[in-house]
Amino acid sequence: MSPIHAYRIHNDDRGYSAGIETLSSADLTSGDTRIAVDFSSVNYKDALAGTGQGKILRQFPLNGGIDCAGRIIESADPRFKPGDAVLVTGSGLSETVDGGYSTEVRIDHRHVIRLPKGWGPREAMILGTAGFTAGLALLRMQENRQHPDLGPIAVTGATGGVGMLATALFHRAGYRVHAVSGKPEHAGLLRQLGAEAVLTRESVITDKPMDKARFGGALDNVGGQTLASLLAQTVPYGNVASCGLVSGQDLPATVMPFIIRGVSLLGIASAGTERSIRERVWQLLARHFDAESLVALPVRETALQGLPEVFAQMLSGRSFGRVVVRIDGDAC
Repeated sequence: MSPIHAYRIHNDDRGYSAGIETLSSADLTSGDTRIAVDFSSVNYKDALAGTGQGKILRQFPLNGGIDCAGRIIESADPRFKPGDAVLVTGSGLSETVDGGYSTEVRIDHRHVIRLPKGWGPREAMILGTAGFTAGLALLRMQENRQHPDLGPIAVTGATGGVGMLATALFHRAGYRVHAVSGKPEHAGLLRQLGAEAVLTRESVITDKPMDKARFGGALDNVGGQTLASLLAQTVPYGNVASCGLVSGQDLPATVMPFIIRGVSLLGIASAGTERSIRERVWQLLARHFDAESLVALPVRETALQGLPEVFAQMLSGRSFGRVVVRIDGDAC
């Protein structure tokens, strides 16, 4: 059996450390499905885990990477045959089980999703957890009667992975998008992705419990006062989806938007989503993105060796677009 090459994270008597290691099959956490990994991706959560700046891993050591896409080696699920193209996002990867920064992943078959037709593993990882989160937000909002006629959707953190993909996705789904960003140098690209307008962070902040209704709904990656301000400026029966807390976990809001305008606050918890919902989200994403449109997004590629630099850029706010990770055992 071939050796397994992985970006492995430790926290022991010598402190927090991470790097590429050669493992045996016996070193991996258990799972009834084995996947030969071709690509993974880099999310903010991966950067926190890989540097120790966030408490992401619940046990050590573990391989990093909350996403993976590749081919089935073997599975207890009869629906999967060796060679089938599949993906996994979240589902305990790099949290309770070894993650996708590895030439092989073992995972319970309940978390494995067949790749949408026409996509390769690289295209799937351009979306990854970030795209899945944006798709889950769109699904939940539409289930709660969000409609383009309600008005534009504000997307905060629009230059981050979730925000960028949400800007493109909501536009493709027929919504007007107002992208909110603190990086004006990327305004042109956000418009190319489908943003009707690009707003500054400050322009959406209000200290009023309810203000003029200007957004049909919102996808918020920021939290704190930004989330409270979006709630205060959403039209009657619009939805605000919350999926991040870049500026903090507090919510300095009142119940006024809920009881006067009927605004709904929807929580987006992508990591533990059950399989039936996962399949619906990936079907939704496949309806709006084909392989050609995915590769046209702002994407760069790295190998396992380049992860520390990517993590540093992401945590310092210097990254833009998506980073996919080519998992090439021969290069390790």
